[in-house]
Amino acid sequence: MKKTILLAFAILSLLAGGAVGCATAGDAKAGEQRIAIRVTKKGFEPATVKVQAGRPVVLVVTRKVEKTCATEIMIKDHKIQQALPLNKPVEIRFTPQKPGELRYACGMDMLAGKVIVR
Repeated sequence: MKKTILLAFAILSLLAGGAVGCATAGDAKAGEQRIAIRVTKKGFEPATVKVQAGRPVVLVVTRKVEKTCATEIMIKDHKIQQALPLNKPVEIRFTPQKPGELRYACGMDMLAGKVIVR
């Protein structure tokens, strides 16, 4: 009986962890949602990411192209404005508190993406 309960708990834990893993690039620290975003000639890739409300988010943004207006990233709802040097990963940390959509964009507000908070 105990083995069955432990097995069921282990399966549920794996399923819950797998669901979060689909929405994020992985958890480096307990509860932290790390998501890799690249700036390419197409803009921010991926342009839409999903996270859970109430958990810390780390966007790891790497600009891979020199000729772009996305030399910085802004998330107005969290008062974030961060330079994006060429080929250097930049970690942007924030914790969304409620479900909804957060828009992020380049400094000129021409290239954009969104974080869907669930």
